[in-house]
Amino acid sequence: MRDKEVNKELLGKAAIVTGVSRLEGMGAAFCRTLARGGASVFFTYWSNYDKGMPWGKKESDPEILLQELKRFGMAHGMMELNLAEADSYARLFDEAERTVGSPSILVNNACYSVNDTIATFTAEHLDKHYEINVRATSMLCVEFARRWNGVSGGRIINMTSGQSKGPMAGELAYAATKGAIDALTVTFSEEVGEQGITVNAINPGPTDTGWMNEETHKHLAARFPSGRVGMPDDAARLVHFLASDQSEWITGQIIHSEGGFKRG
Repeated sequence: MRDKEVNKELLGKAAIVTGVSRLEGMGAAFCRTLARGGASVFFTYWSNYDKGMPWGKKESDPEILLQELKRFGMAHGMMELNLAEADSYARLFDEAERTVGSPSILVNNACYSVNDTIATFTAEHLDKHYEINVRATSMLCVEFARRWNGVSGGRIINMTSGQSKGPMAGELAYAATKGAIDALTVTFSEEVGEQGITVNAINPGPTDTGWMNEETHKHLAARFPSGRVGMPDDAARLVHFLASDQSEWITGQIIHSEGGFKRG
């Protein structure tokens, strides 16, 4: 039975969301809000990455999320996929089309992030960041545009991290590669505007997706006027808006939805 919370704003639309491994993460929040809006959702995850991160990953999380989405009705699906593989982009769209139909919404949420400094920085380390943060995001945007057959209503939403707002010490490779998404978003929006596709990026600011310890949470919360850190649902509401018809006049924008976060 369809969940009572479902509205019809995104009814008939299909969405791809990448980088959805953990129930506490932003990717999962994006999937829920899109499904609640009536969209069919197909998401990807890559267990090997999250297993190596401090926050870890529960093997059952993707399946639990898929069952959550099914409460909202419509068709939903998932796929474990390494976006560093050159043939992954076509395979993703082939499977999504088979499962939920031709997508009109793409949310590029997958990223690679490992802290580094001048002392630990290597070419191999940079390449791993580039493969996901730049190459995969770019190629997924291109794959979406090449397969798009609509007149209007195409939506690409990239996730960035506010590198243009200030330095990110200790995250050289991450800052360099995620910062490139801003430039990609602006230029790609010009490339696909005539196809009826909008392209925007979201910088959600510091968001508690399970990685913050008590000390970090307290330190960051003091730098927000509201006294709290960002939560996944804060970014998810903006994703929902940008995916909807209400955002048709917004494209090529980097939206800093940071809750008044004070840097420095």
